[in-house]
Amino acid sequence: MAAGGGCVARTAEGQVVFVRHAIPDEVVMARVTQATRSFLRADAVEVIEASPDRVVPPCPYAGPGLCGGCDWQHVSLPRQRRLKADLLAEQLRRLAGLDLDVTVEEVPGAPDGLGWRTRVRYSIDRSGRAGFRRHRSHQVQPVERCLIASPEVQAEGVTARRWPGVESVEVPGPSERVVRDRTFRAGPGAFWQVHPAAPDVLVGALLQGLDPQPGEAVADLYGGAGIFAAFLAEAVGVGGRVVLVEGSARAAAAAEENLAGLAHAEVMRARVGPDVLDLTGPVDLIVLDPPRAGAGLEVSAALAGSNARSVAYVACDPASLGRDLRVFLDAGWTLAALRAFDLFPMTEHVEAVAFLTRDRLA
Repeated sequence: MAAGGGCVARTAEGQVVFVRHAIPDEVVMARVTQATRSFLRADAVEVIEASPDRVVPPCPYAGPGLCGGCDWQHVSLPRQRRLKADLLAEQLRRLAGLDLDVTVEEVPGAPDGLGWRTRVRYSIDRSGRAGFRRHRSHQVQPVERCLIASPEVQAEGVTARRWPGVESVEVPGPSERVVRDRTFRAGPGAFWQVHPAAPDVLVGALLQGLDPQPGEAVADLYGGAGIFAAFLAEAVGVGGRVVLVEGSARAAAAAEENLAGLAHAEVMRARVGPDVLDLTGPVDLIVLDPPRAGAGLEVSAALAGSNARSVAYVACDPASLGRDLRVFLDAGWTLAALRAFDLFPMTEHVEAVAFLTRDRLA
């Protein structure tokens, strides 16, 4: 399986073919959908020898030429997690030089892999119908219901209206969320994980992996609406401090509201750049949860040069994570632990949390 959700095959002449809707080791009839100078893209339109992990896709819109949103509805959930583990391990081996045995953990709330997505962007066709774009296409596949979407963000509320001149509309879900008995507000524009179990799972992983102590100072970078900062502030207590850095004005405003009762938690609206630690001051712990592009080489190098005792890097893109981890490893840091979570069932995507320390494990 390759990054992007398709399997790697080769023609008789050796040209690479990325085949969607297939599973490794299957024999399929594939229809070429795109040709470039170096590779082909194709859809598996007939399965000749099926994998034992192949299942009937639960969604009628999942398949060749239809919705491009779900990569792996034809794959059993246990095999999906093994494929994600392999993809993550391969990227970390190739980009960071790490040879790891990766496990992708199931998370609560979606035992069948459906109904978990709490924020959806629908494309609108010329008739005003809501749907999703087909794979690598501007064509809209209208849908009546999206099976991975939670009930409050279904297409019915969108298709009931006309959207002249509008190409897409986002249905954000509830603006108030409860995480570990704390209520958070995340209005439009403030990042929030789309899986309902994600905040609790990730907070638990961070608290366990970082083990924040009373009196410590924490930098929460790309801090969003302040979920991590709130629980880190509770852990370090009033003798400690947490500085959340967030570039989005809306997200920073949401964070200020969510952290209002924590006097030792500060929100700074600023872009996370190589000088970010000049803004936060010396810290013992660093948490970073960057967008898919990752923190980047310059920011990673600046953080790797800090005197923090531990860093937690939350990543949704294995390639970006591997590239940035290499910077820390070259600067003398050690990967103390890696956890991965299946926060995006039916897709190739996976969430990973890497814990870095300067102390090598026994």
